[in-house]
Amino acid sequence: MPVPPLRGAAAGGRGHLNLSLLADRCSTLRSLTVVHAAMLVSGRLASDAFAASRLLDAYTAFSPPATVLRLLSSLPYAPNTFMLNTSLRALASSPDPAFALAFFSQLRRSGSTSYSPGRHTFPFLLKASARLPLPVSRQIHPLVLKHGLDRDTYVANGLVRAYSVAGRVRVAQQVFDELPERSTVVYTTMVSGYSQNGRYEESMGAFDDMLDEGFEPGPVVLASVLSACARSESGGLVMGRRVHDIMEQRGMAAPVGVILGTALVDMYAKNGAIDEAVKVFKGMPQRHTATWNALISGLAHHGHGDDVLAMFRQMQREGVPPNATTLVGVLSVYCHTGQLGEARRVFASMEDFGVTPSIQHYGCMVDLLGRSGLLSEAEEMIRGMTCKADTAIWGALLTACKNHGDVDVAERAAQEMLKLDPNNHGVYVVLSNVYADARRWQDVDRLRKVMKGAQLSKIPGSSTVDGCDDG
Repeated sequence: MPVPPLRGAAAGGRGHLNLSLLADRCSTLRSLTVVHAAMLVSGRLASDAFAASRLLDAYTAFSPPATVLRLLSSLPYAPNTFMLNTSLRALASSPDPAFALAFFSQLRRSGSTSYSPGRHTFPFLLKASARLPLPVSRQIHPLVLKHGLDRDTYVANGLVRAYSVAGRVRVAQQVFDELPERSTVVYTTMVSGYSQNGRYEESMGAFDDMLDEGFEPGPVVLASVLSACARSESGGLVMGRRVHDIMEQRGMAAPVGVILGTALVDMYAKNGAIDEAVKVFKGMPQRHTATWNALISGLAHHGHGDDVLAMFRQMQREGVPPNATTLVGVLSVYCHTGQLGEARRVFASMEDFGVTPSIQHYGCMVDLLGRSGLLSEAEEMIRGMTCKADTAIWGALLTACKNHGDVDVAERAAQEMLKLDPNNHGVYVVLSNVYADARRWQDVDRLRKVMKGAQLSKIPGSSTVDGCDDG
């Protein structure tokens, strides 16, 4: 982009105003530095706090926080509240949001009379706290109360988001419930907070309340409630269809965009409404890998193995690159249908797709090799994995050993499982059954004594093995 013209910028009055406007309109760092230089040459930066504020605000879009802070500290006068909040915003959005909290603490310690935190301060602090593993929100909340901003929807929205991200949904709900007036934004945050924390029925209930209060749902809240509908154990399909109707009534489904379309496909597929999922999928003018995955995973979960493989072939024909989730769905189908050759081919091609095998991919292969009686190859695959083996994958091998009567591999698999989970009673039970099938009664008796000495006994209904996941 060409550098914006600066003719008349160094002149008085109107030229000075133009510099401030130019700073707002800059779309590259190069053009902004030219405006910055003109402000320095004209003396505008040293005498006009408004111009400095606009320049500082513009720099937050292009520069690291350190650059913003250097500009702030170079001013010959005390920065105003807008400048300080602008700096706070830049720090809150930086790779290390802890600097925002440190900067705020420094301002409070300095006792600056030019700075009073307000409704435009706390959302930035809460945004920073939501990105940190520490429970910082609990320290910011009392300051919000102290400044009488707990019922400000802008600030309260930041509190609801921060508490939701931290998993403290009940506190987020309390903040939400105490608001005398709510907004579309804070409702969206609450619906999303419930959904992201596994409170799916409550997410759908909050969405219902939002509609009852007359708020217009936007794409973000619709995507969030559809995610809840996809995972809810009760009423998800009914609410999901209602959300779809709302989208159609508002012209948001003709045609549907990638994000909402993928959310609809996922909701229908997870609820077993495969025909509706396919209809939405086919009606989308654009589809992302995640869209394909939503349909493939749903098909695999509900036992439509042939359709999964057909979708995978279509995906490849259309040049859509599969990712790790896609390949888990495909391998799980091959696993359940016993197609070892095809599974080998897909597993071997994972690097061609730029996908590093995870424990789920290895789990499908080990399960399939075990079912096929290739126990030594399965053991070799586990020992050569690029990720750490867990009890589930060793358990799949141990069960395969029982089914095929391989005592030697079973003993090694059991040993590895006990290294990971010494108190896993199921390991002894399965290994004892392996010995019994081989008529090695002395080993059966030995294991029973070990279990008795360790006070281990089989828990009814428990299992040591997770089979191949459907994705």
